[in-house]
Amino acid sequence: MTNGAQALITTLVDCGVEVCFGNPGTSEMHFVAALDTVPQMRGVLCLFEGVVTGAADGYARIAGKPAATLLHLGAGLGNGLANLHNARRAHMPVINVIGDHATYHKKYDAPLESDIEPLADWTHGWTRRTNTGADVGRDTAEAVAASLASPGRIANLILPADVSWGGGAEASEPIAPMPPASPDPKAINEITEVLRTGESAVLLIGGPATGVRGLEAADRIAAATGVRVLAETFPARLTRGAGVPAIERLGYLAEQAAFQLDGVEHLIVAGTRAPVSFFAYPGKQSDLTPKGAAVHTLAGLDADVVGALEQLADLVAPGSQPRLADAVVPELPSGELTPQNWVQVIGALLPENAIVSDESNTSGLLLPAATAGSPRHDVLTLTGGAIGQGLPVALGAAVAAPDRPVIALQADGSAAYTISALWTMAREDLDVTVVLLNNSAYAILRLELSRVGAEAAGPKANDLLDLSRPNMDFAKIAEGFGVPATVATTCEELAEQFRRALAEPGPHLIDARIPALF
Repeated sequence: MTNGAQALITTLVDCGVEVCFGNPGTSEMHFVAALDTVPQMRGVLCLFEGVVTGAADGYARIAGKPAATLLHLGAGLGNGLANLHNARRAHMPVINVIGDHATYHKKYDAPLESDIEPLADWTHGWTRRTNTGADVGRDTAEAVAASLASPGRIANLILPADVSWGGGAEASEPIAPMPPASPDPKAINEITEVLRTGESAVLLIGGPATGVRGLEAADRIAAATGVRVLAETFPARLTRGAGVPAIERLGYLAEQAAFQLDGVEHLIVAGTRAPVSFFAYPGKQSDLTPKGAAVHTLAGLDADVVGALEQLADLVAPGSQPRLADAVVPELPSGELTPQNWVQVIGALLPENAIVSDESNTSGLLLPAATAGSPRHDVLTLTGGAIGQGLPVALGAAVAAPDRPVIALQADGSAAYTISALWTMAREDLDVTVVLLNNSAYAILRLELSRVGAEAAGPKANDLLDLSRPNMDFAKIAEGFGVPATVATTCEELAEQFRRALAEPGPHLIDARIPALF
């Protein structure tokens, strides 16, 4: 007899979901046991739910399909919400299997009882509680289809323990997801006319448009019309490097974005929306679209964004070819590591077809310039701004693409949120090289303290932004989790250690000690 957990996992596999990142508890034990009856499902244990959800996000960004997570009740879901926020902002498909108390046990208000639905609703996705074994297969297939809609989203399937262990369940056939809407000819024609006016315009692209096809179409449009192309500030996956059009990203700081958009009369958005500042600042505008500029939407994320860009390119730049970045890498620097030179080491030695999970934050401000001509690579960024994403996303990406080198460029403060991801990297023998930028400070907050107009900070304020007393020894921490680690304080040491880590299989961590930029 098939129980609910077996039907659920079988349906997931039949729908193409082959990996489950999990941190289970008592209510999920029948799901755990069912893994042995469905060998096609790979279970990956993580030590914290924030790693679980971040890994599922990273997996989807590279695999193009969802992984499942296994979370223990509302508390487990709560622990994973920050990286589900990032996954939501990345528009990635993720399927959360959230265990709950048995239906008849909930009335006793046991210590771990909580309201799961309000937490699940916070993900702005699809949520359903499965009430009987007969519903498990159908609900699971609908969850997968919902996650794969355009844009991708988070699907939350709540599974009571007695439904999991109960019999009478059957797997279901896959359900086709809702396809993206076709490009809108009216919008394409309107924007064609805008581009032909010769008035100042910026084309801001995001979502699927930051892959090769979208970048090439956007660059063809730029070459023919003079429109300036920018990528959204934090793309989920941006392909760049030699052989790919070099597209600048919109700046994180409102002042940077305002400079990039200064004088623009038309803002055209494709796969994203008109930009706003990340936070409110006294006396400054939240809306970053220049006053008087017209905003035109070529295609939203519910539509075929890349197809719309290609159709527009064929109209305004027929027969043209994109301009591709040359293969030019920086020379290896020498001397003590600084925020300015460590990026040159990465740019000079970045391997072909790498996946870069970038949460270097203030230490990585010069990274895009240093890697513009490096071998072609994909960059995964901090889409929702909730720190602690970089290591879990690298983990998930490595599971999705075991044949590609994965490099996590990781700030120290945010690394501490989800440092246990290192243990799973070691356990799964994943080819991840972590370059941890250790400046013993929340440097971004030092900058923001002045930008929000706060009064001059004294010792108590500065102490809350300081990560020394004691300094964290990330090399020792990594070794404690089973990851070989080294310490680099010079460019020469970083280069030698980075080369060696890339050449050896399995995970490595380089504790790169640099001064804070702010």
